[in-house]
Amino acid sequence: MTNQKKNSNLEIERKFLVKSERFKNYSDKEERIVQGFLNTNPERTVRIRIKGNKGYITVKGKSNETGLSRFEWEKEISVAEADSLLKIAEPGIIEKLRYEVKSEKHTFEIDVFAGDNTGLIIAEVELQSEDEVFNKPDWLGAEVTGIAKYYNSQLSKNPFKLW
Repeated sequence: MTNQKKNSNLEIERKFLVKSERFKNYSDKEERIVQGFLNTNPERTVRIRIKGNKGYITVKGKSNETGLSRFEWEKEISVAEADSLLKIAEPGIIEKLRYEVKSEKHTFEIDVFAGDNTGLIIAEVELQSEDEVFNKPDWLGAEVTGIAKYYNSQLSKNPFKLW
């Protein structure tokens, strides 16, 4: 049976390394993101994010066996609130530029990491079901869905520069 997206609190996504910056030729949006974690326990992460001129608090549950699906709840908060919460976040603030690229009916979010994660570029695509078919642009590299070291919560503790 297919795991269908039953409600807005279920996130189904696949992650890939990016092997070329050609995606920038197709991007129609770029935003700076700064984020930190109040909790990086794999059972429930609590993320604080400033994306552009908006703040967010997000709670994510543990991924399922395939690594494709997990609970996600997000609420917009003010940038001032997000900034205050980032001050008490666990060590390891993440900075990145996010690009969006439309590919047929899907949108890829490509994160170009900065700081301690410079050199790492990851693309994500959200799906309606775990077995949904989508077009893979030629700039996508190896799939890293479900590999914990590529989760932002883990990159905050064990950054790419230490690999």
